[in-house]
Amino acid sequence: MADHATPNLPSRDFGATVAFYGSFGFEPAFRDERWLILRRGMLQLEFFPFPDLVPAQSSFRCSLRVDDVDELYRQIEAAGVSVTSVGAPRLHPVERQPWGQRVGFLVDLDGTQLQLIENEGRAAL
Repeated sequence: MADHATPNLPSRDFGATVAFYGSFGFEPAFRDERWLILRRGMLQLEFFPFPDLVPAQSSFRCSLRVDDVDELYRQIEAAGVSVTSVGAPRLHPVERQPWGQRVGFLVDLDGTQLQLIENEGRAAL
């Protein structure tokens, strides 16, 4: 296995986290009472229990770099995540950023912000 880093994110309820992320393709790879690992292709997210987390006060965030950001965005939207500027969960449209890459944003049910970043090779297309 190549060197890699994996985000560790909070979850108020592992069952709700599995259902939320599962609705757009993440599948459980490991779960016990202290840790949860979800995978979607080469993407992996790991969660720790944080039952007292207040989503509106969360400052957790991570980036998901993918080849087809539009497809991931469509899957999240089709799962019922609203495109809005308040609340959690919510979705923000994919837009070209000043530095050239296309980025969308997902705020999950626990208030974690996930930047949905299109890989560099696709940005010029």
